Amino acid sequence: MIGRLHRNRSLFYAAFDREAALIKDDHLDNIDAILDDEQLIELVTLALARRSPRSRTRGREGIAPDRVLRSCVLKHLKGWSFRELEHELRGSLVYRHFSRFDSDKIPDFSNFSRAFAALGDDLTRQIHARIVVCAIHDGIAPGRKVRTDTTVTESNVHYPTDSNLLADGIRVLTRSLERVSSQCTEGAVKVVDHARAAKHRVLEITRAAKSFTDAAREQIKSSYSKLLGLARSVVHRAEEVTSRLKDGKLPIVGKAMRVVVESAKLEHFLPLVRTVIAQTKARVFQGDTHFKGKLVSIFEDHTQVICKGKAHKPTEFGRLVRVDEVENGIVSNYGVTHGNPPDWEQWEPALSEHKKIFGRAPKMAAADRGFFSAANERAAQDLGVKRVVLPGRGRLSMARKKLQDQRWFKRAMKWRGGIEARIAALKHCFDMDRAHYKGDLGFKRYVGWTIIANNLTRIARTRAQRKAQSHVQEVNSAA
Repeated sequence: MIGRLHRNRSLFYAAFDREAALIKDDHLDNIDAILDDEQLIELVTLALARRSPRSRTRGREGIAPDRVLRSCVLKHLKGWSFRELEHELRGSLVYRHFSRFDSDKIPDFSNFSRAFAALGDDLTRQIHARIVVCAIHDGIAPGRKVRTDTTVTESNVHYPTDSNLLADGIRVLTRSLERVSSQCTEGAVKVVDHARAAKHRVLEITRAAKSFTDAAREQIKSSYSKLLGLARSVVHRAEEVTSRLKDGKLPIVGKAMRVVVESAKLEHFLPLVRTVIAQTKARVFQGDTHFKGKLVSIFEDHTQVICKGKAHKPTEFGRLVRVDEVENGIVSNYGVTHGNPPDWEQWEPALSEHKKIFGRAPKMAAADRGFFSAANERAAQDLGVKRVVLPGRGRLSMARKKLQDQRWFKRAMKWRGGIEARIAALKHCFDMDRAHYKGDLGFKRYVGWTIIANNLTRIARTRAQRKAQSHVQEVNSAA
């Protein structure tokens, strides 16, 4: 059941609350006013109600929508984990007041995790859109100019090597097989734990990879051959168990639901482990380093291999994220792409989405050289952009050089560089450098909430600056 929005405060807490209210955090107080928006709370209420047909009126009382919204914002503002969120809420009067828990019991971190998971990718985008609308109504984001760029947000995975991926697959399949075996009659499902042998093979490969001699190469192939054999045997056992379960030939004496859950896990991981086996065989024994559909994680299988040409990090493992920024540091739109498309493909979608949000095209649109093409310039002009700032690549013609030497173009290019600082702030202040939510939808949800936290911070700071400026003007006029 959805928690109540209107709650009676404890009589014993009322006197203490007057003193606790004097402890303030100016930044959170400014964000607090933004989160009082009724439409934001209604969006969260609808999301919590969709978890089951009778979520509104049946079951134990859960976390109230306003508390879910504020706790999620607080988590991403501070870059906490769910455990840290629970710990900080228990020990801080300021955070209790901001999240509206006050004297009530703080939920367990697992309850926060389940409640936040209900705020899916679609609802996260709706919340982001509503906050952008608030910024537009306040005049903080007029949308007269926009700058766009792409960056990589990494998935929460270890560095992918074929040996580690095979060991992961062996471990996961064996664990599920052991859980199925524990619910069946003794001896019905025979499981051999190859974890120790797999670990030794991985260590052999790691040590041999440090040398470039012919003996080391042969050692690598020999160890990989043994590791592939272990993986194939576990896959064969998992296929046999799932087949027997479907045919009803598995004698279950324990919890049938536990067996069903573990069988679903086996069916999910089996094709992924088969892919890892195929790509390992192709790379190690056939020399094919460009295996189609290469997998870099069996847990975050949506992860892509992305090369952005960085000297300190030539290869990254995650997803490409497009960031569109307007005035006052407000990120008006974002996109999480599939694969590693070139930047110039992101230009027209960014301008089209900007026009939908603001009802008109920007007067000026800027991006770096990766977005340049004659087609992109024409597309921007057709949409109604008056000043298109896309610096050309390679040797420039005289007409092009004359255009880029104009004062307005140079000033626009300087303004465009500010999006690099915005991306750095998203990564270092709001923890967008690595997504910690699981799965494809969790990845998109995590990116969305980091951008929401940034926008709330920028709106709050702009409002505070305007208030301070108006106060100074009043003092000067009175003097």
